[in-house]
Amino acid sequence: MGAEFLKSSTNSFACGGLALAAAEPTSDPYRVLGVSPTASGAEIKAAYRALVKQHHPDAGGDDRTIVALNAAWEVLRDADRRRRHDLTAPTSLDPAGASFSVKRARAQSTRSAATDAVLQQWLQQVYAPIDRLLAQVINPFPAQLKALSADPYDDTLMESFCAFLEQGQARVDKVELIYRSQVCPPGGQAFALDLYHCLSLVKDALTELERYTMGYVDSYLHDGRELLKQARLRRQALQSQRRELGG
Repeated sequence: MGAEFLKSSTNSFACGGLALAAAEPTSDPYRVLGVSPTASGAEIKAAYRALVKQHHPDAGGDDRTIVALNAAWEVLRDADRRRRHDLTAPTSLDPAGASFSVKRARAQSTRSAATDAVLQQWLQQVYAPIDRLLAQVINPFPAQLKALSADPYDDTLMESFCAFLEQGQARVDKVELIYRSQVCPPGGQAFALDLYHCLSLVKDALTELERYTMGYVDSYLHDGRELLKQARLRRQALQSQRRELGG
């Protein structure tokens, strides 16, 4: 009987068949359901169900209240209808005199600003130190390779090159720790993924170059050099993306 009554009451409202619908066509749905304009969908649904149960005729309620509750629910249950209501209801005022639509817009703006602040913090605390460490591996490589190419079989030159690789690996290890220290916030996941790819290129390059020092196989040297070249290009692209993210 309850479900049939709710359905018939909703239909009556749509047809303007009950007095409350005709008398209060602009009733604020948030006030009807007793929720804040910033309430979540789950909160609105819970409030609606509780009020319907409380005011159902079987529990001593009345038709007019049920119709008002159903009308409010029909507006707020659908995201598009709710958005349109918020944009076209400037006369719905809270106790302080501000419109609900403006209050909701301010809340959304606050959440957006907070999200952006978290992203900027991640860029400063995670991306910035990682970028510096990767640069200390990528940028000196051409000079290191040029020095080694004078005589790859010279022990002193090879020891210097191996020391460079060891330092590079230590920096990569530190980069991995920093990268895992904080989860990238919303709005920066694509950027974080590109950063990880750059890290992977440097890491793979060091592995190939280490293999070269152990057997002088030219293909390892070639692959390592190409990987670092790709890492340099990706790092440059990341720097451009960073400027677009602002902050």
